[in-house]
Amino acid sequence: MRRFLHAILLLPLVVALGCAQSSAPPGTTVEKNHIVVGGMPIPDAAPLYIAQKRGFFEAEGLTVDIQPIQGASYAIPRLLGGGMDIAILNYITAIQHHSQGAKLRLIADSYQAGPGTFLLMAAKDSPIKSPADLRGKKIAVATFRSIGTLTTEVSLRIHGLTAKDVTLVEIPLPNMPAALEAGTVDACWMAEPFIHDVGIKGAHEIGDVMSGPTDRFPIAGWGVSEQFAAKNPKTVAAFQRALAKAQRLAAADRGIVTDILPSYTKIDPETAKLITLGTFPTTIKRERLQRVADIMRDYGYLSAPVDVSGMLLSTAMPEGTSATPYGARP
Repeated sequence: MRRFLHAILLLPLVVALGCAQSSAPPGTTVEKNHIVVGGMPIPDAAPLYIAQKRGFFEAEGLTVDIQPIQGASYAIPRLLGGGMDIAILNYITAIQHHSQGAKLRLIADSYQAGPGTFLLMAAKDSPIKSPADLRGKKIAVATFRSIGTLTTEVSLRIHGLTAKDVTLVEIPLPNMPAALEAGTVDACWMAEPFIHDVGIKGAHEIGDVMSGPTDRFPIAGWGVSEQFAAKNPKTVAAFQRALAKAQRLAAADRGIVTDILPSYTKIDPETAKLITLGTFPTTIKRERLQRVADIMRDYGYLSAPVDVSGMLLSTAMPEGTSATPYGARP
């Protein structure tokens, strides 16, 4: 009898604790509680892993299976085919697919470039000092028709050159340091942690491709298929709420990001403290993403103008908040 009475007395406390752990609106039941989310081992995706580690998805009634993807071109067919529910997508590839009829919806922002986050780098003893010196030179980019090629072209134009004045070659990011050191290319379009890796060996910056027209350029966000969004609105909203919490943490405290990076990338803890990071916007806005589409059109990446409004799905991220810059590269 004592055990029975004790259990009855504890019941309100257990119920209260259960309610405190969940941030979902009362009575909310997601349509799909087990979802497959495509993530990448890069800083852009940090909020996903923060949300997973801190139990934000669980609090929303979601079990998230994070699957590694090679990029947006890999993820988009799976989103459209139903093999994946949500994925991180770079905006250039997402907009290209949208312009070709792919029914995609962007549900949250993830990453925005900052000063020093994407650079053109030359080898230690190279005489190349700026993009103006790249005429006739060979430049490595990760993939063609991508953020690397587009921002390189923007940087070249600022310095009086075009893509026709250089030779662009595809080299995977992890292979770029060796190619630069061997002299098989004259310059590389690089992201972190490779900028840091070549920098400690004496390579030097010849241009910040995220400046001028591409200053604070939007890089990546979270996408779903139009069909998934229509069938699972409560699931999408639950994911947005959980991710929004993580996004705000990432935006406010670099330490939270650097702590999570070694858990899902090949970046070691010491390097994570030194690399340059972009920012983590806490809203997704048409004006920012339209910049991407307009520059893509200007450089021939789109055959016709694209209005990104049709890609955006309302977000749970509160209006009026924004990313907090972490400062310039050390």
